[in-house]
Amino acid sequence: MTQVSQFPGRPLLPGRPLLEVSQLVKRYDAGKPALDGISFSIRKGEFVSVIGPSGAGKSTLLRCINRMIEATSGEVSFEGASVGLLDRKSLKRLRSKIGMIFQHYNLVERLTVIENVLHGRLGAKSTLAGAAGHYSREEKRQATEVIATLGLSDHLYQRCDRLSGGQKQRVGIARALLQDPRMILCDEPIASLDPNASRNIMEQLKRFSQEMDIALIVNLHQVNVACKYSDRILGVNAGRLVFDGRPEELTPEKISEIYGADSRSLTAELGEQYAS
Repeated sequence: MTQVSQFPGRPLLPGRPLLEVSQLVKRYDAGKPALDGISFSIRKGEFVSVIGPSGAGKSTLLRCINRMIEATSGEVSFEGASVGLLDRKSLKRLRSKIGMIFQHYNLVERLTVIENVLHGRLGAKSTLAGAAGHYSREEKRQATEVIATLGLSDHLYQRCDRLSGGQKQRVGIARALLQDPRMILCDEPIASLDPNASRNIMEQLKRFSQEMDIALIVNLHQVNVACKYSDRILGVNAGRLVFDGRPEELTPEKISEIYGADSRSLTAELGEQYAS
């Protein structure tokens, strides 16, 4: 039996979705597509988890949304703009509205916490100002404030190579938040962390989604975590979207459709968690 989220779901807001993905296809070669006709939409403030086996296309999906990689066909629309049609300047402007959190943090290890967090403002600067590392007093104040919110004030001027994995991921979250994003894409943000650090990161992400009305798309291997924190879950298998629904709709049959032969242990794990 699936555990229903402990966080209250919010009703979908009327009006146009923040993100619309339509018939998205990505081929890396002449073989089977990494993404095969995926369509869905996400509204402002939704917390959406993407689950599926390794190689299902979850990371490819995120990177097609912000055009870190080019889709083969289909359309991604963000705030009404077709992402695939944007020129370089417009794409930079769009990416400033879409934060990204990575499994392996993607920090500059030799730089301090505040220096890494300030990199979240690079998308709003000219190439010259960004290369020179020129940040305003207000930007530094905002960086210090978001670092404090994530409990890292004592590490403000500490090099990131001296932090734990959980602390590094919080730096990554702070960097994304400093962009003042409309949406954050999270690619396996807890895959390298221990259970306590994982819980802390997921609770922080959920809190910021609710308090700041930021849409989150989070790739996860842990189905139980997806059920606990998500408003909605997308299930991907072999590049195709095979489930789109609320956590309580993720039945053992649906888990089997998403994970195939690997589903039995996942279903048992969810049952044990629900029983406890």
